[in-house]
This record gives sequence, structure tokens and C-alpha cells, in this order.
Amino acid sequence: MPTAVLGPARPAFERKILAPGDAARWAAALPRPLVFTNGVFDLLHRGHVTYLARARALGAALLVALNGDASVRRLGKGSGRPVNALEDRMALVAALESVDAVTWFDEDTPAALIAACRPEVLVKGGDWPVARIVGAQEVLARGGSAHSIPFEYQRSTTALLRRIGAPAKGAVRKTARRASAATRKHRSARSRARRKAR
Repeated sequence: MPTAVLGPARPAFERKILAPGDAARWAAALPRPLVFTNGVFDLLHRGHVTYLARARALGAALLVALNGDASVRRLGKGSGRPVNALEDRMALVAALESVDAVTWFDEDTPAALIAACRPEVLVKGGDWPVARIVGAQEVLARGGSAHSIPFEYQRSTTALLRRIGAPAKGAVRKTARRASAATRKHRSARSRARRKAR
């Protein structure tokens, strides 16, 4: 049986990734009420996907805006963050069934994007009180709503990186100890050989 050769067509989910400069136009075409949320979404985990599914249930479409790479670095999440570049983070979020559109912002906050998209529903995770959610005042003034969705699973990218890093650091230390022991053994053997040669 012949095997099919896949062509260069891009996966359908990549069509969900939309440029922020054109936000007013494409946001107008999204089903309403439109739910807007934003974040880094660096290493996607169960907490992220559950949160996004809960957010989507609050409206007819979910728009997720990701912090650009420079924006993430300014958040002070630690060296080496983001782990995944913006293009990769957007692709993973866009591939989720609960997400209808994905875009990004390079500023510190998505305020300009929220103003352009005019969502009816604004959502952030449970660590954000509604009063602190960027754009909440404006959305509420237009008759919309703002929600702080409680965490159902205590997961975080920072904790994941710690878990990944701890065994890796341990392995590096173990390798260094072995190398150090092998070097000492080799030096000792050379020293004995020199003494015998005298």
C-alpha cells in the first residue's frame, strides 16, 4: 500500500494566529460575546489548559494574547525565560480546542489590544483580583464583565522548571564528582609510576 506524502500545507490551527496590528478588524469578525485573556503560557501544563477551557465557557469565542519575548523578560520571571519563543508558545495555545484566536503584545500590558478588540468578557487567573486586571474598568464601563478564575490545579511553569532542573543539576554534580574522582585516581597512578621509576 503506498504511503501518502504530506505537502507543505500548514496545520489549520495556525490560522488562529493573528497579527495585533490588525486586531480591530479581525476581532470584529469573532463571535460575541468575546472572552479575552492574556499571559505568558511558556510551558503549557494542565493548569493552563483547564483555565483556558473555563474562560472559553464564559462566552462565544476566546481570544488569548501572549506576552512577546521581550515583554516576558521584563516581567522578571527569571533568567532563561521564556523557555519557548513566542512563535512556539502561540502555536501550542492555538492548537487548543478551547481557543478561537491567538495574538501577542510587546508592551508591558495588553491595554491597547483590549481597547482595539473590545471584548465583552475579561478573564485572568485566580492570583489576579478583578480590581487589578488590566482593562477591567473599561470593559465593566461598557457593560461587560471581568472574572478572576480560581486555580483548579496548582501548577506553574516556574515549579516545573525547578523539577526539571533539580534532577539535571544532580546529574551534573554526580558526573563532576565521578570526573573528579577519576582525575584523582589517574594522578595517583602517575605519581606511583614516577616513584617506581626513580
